[in-house]
Amino acid sequence: MILTDTHTHLYSEAFDEDRDRVIQNALDKGIERFFIPAIDSTYTQAMLDLERAYPKNIFLMAGLHPTHVKENYKKELQHVGEQLAKRKFYAVGEIGIDLYWDKTFLRQQQEAFRHQIQWAKKYGLPIVIHCRESFNEIFEILEIEKGDNLFGIFHCFTGNLEQAKTAISYNMKLGIGGVVTFKNGKIDRFLDQIDLEHIVLETDSPYLAPTPYRGKRNESAYLMNVLEKLSDVYGTSKAEIARITTENSKEVFSV
Repeated sequence: MILTDTHTHLYSEAFDEDRDRVIQNALDKGIERFFIPAIDSTYTQAMLDLERAYPKNIFLMAGLHPTHVKENYKKELQHVGEQLAKRKFYAVGEIGIDLYWDKTFLRQQQEAFRHQIQWAKKYGLPIVIHCRESFNEIFEILEIEKGDNLFGIFHCFTGNLEQAKTAISYNMKLGIGGVVTFKNGKIDRFLDQIDLEHIVLETDSPYLAPTPYRGKRNESAYLMNVLEKLSDVYGTSKAEIARITTENSKEVFSV
């Protein structure tokens, strides 16, 4: 049984003390593919080092995270553009809009999101969307940009059924992680109405650890807890969900 963690920040400082152990623990459980979203230029070298250490398992993205869109966002976007022109990446992400922490840079977040969508189209890459309290703003841009050349993943999907169907209508898979195991997560109540062909698995580690690890550091190995919950939700074997979601990840990332 091979599994894919479509969203994990394994280069994070949270793993500096035991990164190799964390990765080996996941590999031992059959989690063999790790897709690594970018945050900003300060993490680029750490991402490259991680890829160098695990070339068969690590797949990098390039992008500017919406919560890191600040006064210097144009310089940061220039860095993303230079990276994409220089070497192969598997997605443009994570990108999007976050209105949970701060609305100060909404206009700049919108501009950065649109700009990075254009790069994804130019290079034929998927986008990985960060959406927090911003479904309307995200959908507004996707409505303008939609087309066969725009596709990707709604990372850490936490919306309702209607929003799920809208996201799917824009050629997006739904990234399902630890939130599906939360008592107040709500998405487990309607997820079985979404065909598994639209689902990929993720952890977002070190964030959003699933039950029973909630509140602690998340790890890619905890993808097994997400898998177990989806098996209950869909009434389908873990092996079948692993197979389908890994195939879905291959469809998105072309690897």
